[in-house]
Formats: sequence, structure tokens, C-alpha cells
Amino acid sequence: MWDYSDKVKEHFFSPRNAGAVTGANAVGEVGSLSCGDALRLTLRVDPETQIIKDAGFQTFGCGSAIASSSALTEIIKGMTLDQALTVSNQDIADFLDGLPPEKMHCSVMGREALQAAVANYRGEVWKDDHAEGALVCKCFAVDAVMIEETIRANALSTVEDVTNYTKAGGGCSACHEGVEEILTRVLKEQGRVFDPTGAAPVLAKGKKLSNLQRIRRIEGAIEAIRPNLQRDRGDVELVEVDGKNVYVNMTGACVGCQMASTTLDGIQQRIVEDLGEFVRVLPASAMQHRV
Repeated sequence: MWDYSDKVKEHFFSPRNAGAVTGANAVGEVGSLSCGDALRLTLRVDPETQIIKDAGFQTFGCGSAIASSSALTEIIKGMTLDQALTVSNQDIADFLDGLPPEKMHCSVMGREALQAAVANYRGEVWKDDHAEGALVCKCFAVDAVMIEETIRANALSTVEDVTNYTKAGGGCSACHEGVEEILTRVLKEQGRVFDPTGAAPVLAKGKKLSNLQRIRRIEGAIEAIRPNLQRDRGDVELVEVDGKNVYVNMTGACVGCQMASTTLDGIQQRIVEDLGEFVRVLPASAMQHRV
């Protein structure tokens, strides 16, 4: 669906520094269970020089999330903490010879994980301030503060830009008006004018899928994820598709796993990407609560 660089493919198929660092003295965890991406960054920092001696990552998300996390760890090893904090999400994308616009949010998550890890090392309480902002996108739980910060940091100017960097507006599109209001305000502060004719994201391409085509597309997305789950002695099976709700059964090691909700959201993200429309992935047990 997207044009990935060879560098992205390289870091996806052969990620560097995957796993937790032995003897880590800094940990940063970020992610949104609503959008399916989660990242845990661990660092081993030399207390005397403040140099990052080793870095590792554990992530749940798409190929771009894995590649971005791998790239981040390669970039910051050998840097001091202050030098590492200057690394931007654009630096991560550039290291990978670019990311598809629709995947820039993966590099943003890496930058926040780094900030959280450095704060953890310094004994500070890291706050992304997102909880202080009004929720703008309910589909992916993106608030106003995150949208504003991302617009400023990356000179965004359209609703499509905001969606690519934060996912806001990529589901039902009901929040586009709210995103436009934020763009108007932030661009005005910068002496720029928001152009409402800028392209808005359209997930579905081509003709509308039939119910059978939708189910087959959903089954294909689940089949693509299944090998990863089976390697961890778990599995997932499709139970029913009811409109925007996709019901699945988690089996094996996935049953009762602490990361079960994150796994469901990762499956949801993959289906949304492959299907081209927003759906919710729910455990089959939730079917009994339907009205």
C-alpha cells in the first residue's frame, strides 16, 4: 500500500537492538492502546559521562514502528543524554531515507519514548501533557495538545498532514473540523494562513467493498498477524464481523496475557490499514453484551 525505502525494509526485517537492555538504568514507555502502537525504550547510561552506552526497544505496532524504533536506538547510541534530546522525529525518518507520509506518527512515538527515558534516568516525572488537552479524535484518542505540538514541530499545514503524523482524523473523520480549528490557530500564531482546501485523508480507495470482500480483507489481515502470535505460543481467530465491529478469539498464550488489550489494538490497526476504513476489534466475549 505504501512505498517503503530499502532502509525501512532493512530495519523491519532485521531490526537492531530489539529487546530490553541488560543493566538498563533508564526506561521510557509510550503508546496509545487505542491506536495499537506501543513502545518501550531501555537505555544503559554511563553515570559519569552521561553517554548512552546501549539502547534497546520493545514495540508493538506496524513495520514502520519497528523500523523507527530500530533507527532511533542506532542514532542515539554513543550520544550524551543532552545530544539525544535534540533528535527529532524527522531525524528518525531521514535516517530511514524517509517514511511514507501515512507512517510519520511512528517516528513521533520514538521521539516521545526517548524523552520519557531521559526523564526516567534523571528521576523526573515525564509528562507528555496530552491528558491536559481536550480529546479531539475519539477513534485514536488524540488530544489537542499533541496535535498542536506536532504541527509546530513539523510545520504541518493540512488536515492530511495532521492525520499522517498523529492519526487524528484517520477514522470516522468526525474530528476534521476540530483539527482545522487547531490548524487555523497555530498557523495564525506563525503568521501563516490555514488553507481549508488542503487535502483531507480518504482511507477507502476505489469502489466500496462488498460484505464478502470486507470479510476476506479482514481475514487476510489476521492471517498476516498470526505468525507473530504463534511464535509466542498464542493465536487469534475471526469469530464475526458486525458492521464496524470485528469480534475475535484469542487463544493459547494470548489468553489472559497482560498485553492482550495491546495485541487486540495491534490487530485493529493492521485491519484498518488493510481494509481502508475504521473498525473496532473486540474479544468475542463482548458479543453477549450487544443490544
